[in-house]
Amino acid sequence: MNNTTPFFAGFHRLLFGRAQRSAQDQLRAQARALEQATLCQLGKVCAPWVPARLLKPTESGDHSRQRFFPKGLTFWAFLSQVLSPESPCRETVRKVQAWYAARRLPRPGSGTAAYCNARSRLSRDTLLDIHRHTAVESQRRVTREQLWCGRRVKVVDGTGVSMPDTPRNQKAFPQPSNQKKGCGFPVAKLVGSFCLASGALLDWAEGTQHVHERKLFRKLFPTFLAGDVALTDRGFCSYVDIALLLCRGVDTVMRLHQARPSDLRHGKRLGPNDRLVTWQKPKQRPRGCTLTDWHRVPNTLTLRLVYVSVNVPGWRTQSLVVVTTLTDPIAYPAADLAKLYLRRWAVELFFRDIKITLGMDVLRCQTPAMVRKEIVMHAIAYNLIRALMQQAAALY
Repeated sequence: MNNTTPFFAGFHRLLFGRAQRSAQDQLRAQARALEQATLCQLGKVCAPWVPARLLKPTESGDHSRQRFFPKGLTFWAFLSQVLSPESPCRETVRKVQAWYAARRLPRPGSGTAAYCNARSRLSRDTLLDIHRHTAVESQRRVTREQLWCGRRVKVVDGTGVSMPDTPRNQKAFPQPSNQKKGCGFPVAKLVGSFCLASGALLDWAEGTQHVHERKLFRKLFPTFLAGDVALTDRGFCSYVDIALLLCRGVDTVMRLHQARPSDLRHGKRLGPNDRLVTWQKPKQRPRGCTLTDWHRVPNTLTLRLVYVSVNVPGWRTQSLVVVTTLTDPIAYPAADLAKLYLRRWAVELFFRDIKITLGMDVLRCQTPAMVRKEIVMHAIAYNLIRALMQQAAALY
């Protein structure tokens, strides 16, 4: 975005008109602006975060022939449809017709079959490459002032999305077992990793309702880099996962699992409500942990327990215990750790933005392959909006 943003007049007034506009209001306003944009405007605004080389026609195979829906135009049309949750395929085809009319070129027909076929030919690998580029760019633009104690924090949580009740969707993503057959919808479970500073969705793992979130969390381990801090809820707090992340040079800040003792009278005292404790390796290998990973897990872990009191005006005071591998009380004061964990709630808002504001709560595609592409397109749309907000905040 720059001073000549090719949007309708008053864009910046819409986005930053109120002094105290919330982040969700800004995201909703940005999404509404992109929804109203033509395909040409959408491409111009978002092009800096979408490499043109990934949208070039291929030499052979899908999108190699000259069609009414080439690879690049199909991508921007699909993105426009994702940004307009209530928009049917027919409305998207009208946008494509307008794109051709503006160039005085022959227009495609009003039928949706050609567009749907072109959309199905889009490679999911290409879409994932575009998403990874948006994630890397968002992280690259994070300033040092936005880091926590000089560290990059990645916040993790899980959610679920439903989709049309088709036989193929039911087979790939079975409905919850507590619903009678024929009375529910297929549900996909997602565990996502977000950049806490920029809010960008960095990566996610997909599964069914019958797969535990910790198993999906382990699929995200390769995306964590040495020096990162993983911030999670207590559902992800396990000895093995903490140890495996520590082997990668990744520290963790988690709420203590309810099955773990939270007695702060034991261990080495570091300060008020701040203790060093030693955990023992489980006697049995947990399900989902490979034998190779099990041998890498040390026999003991020295961890830090911090007692956190949550005081919100108008609400009952709550207490919780945070467990972390950041054991240095000088470099990482207990008060800073408490404030960091309270920021974990941001991931709930990130998922709300994607599912409610951008409409990913209920997907619309009829096959598992297209459902997975639709998830990637929602991730791209969300990251593009976050990138525009990030750049606008830096400029203004």
